Amino acid sequence: MSVDEVEDLKRARGALARQRNAIAKRLGGLEVAPISMAEDLTRTLLAIEAVDRALVDAGQPHIDSGAPREA
Repeated sequence: MSVDEVEDLKRARGALARQRNAIAKRLGGLEVAPISMAEDLTRTLLAIEAVDRALVDAGQPHIDSGAPREA
């Protein structure tokens, strides 16, 4: 896998992680969450796992930077 392809995967993972965080934030603000939002979260998590596997296969595993999480 080329350097550009690895960078594309890293950017994709970042976008998916932001989507995951946005869905989780919306879910956390609801008293009763719709199942469709949980399904969206599940699909997003599966996509992140797929990108992570591709990065591992490319010899570039994702390493969490340990950045503080937003409250």
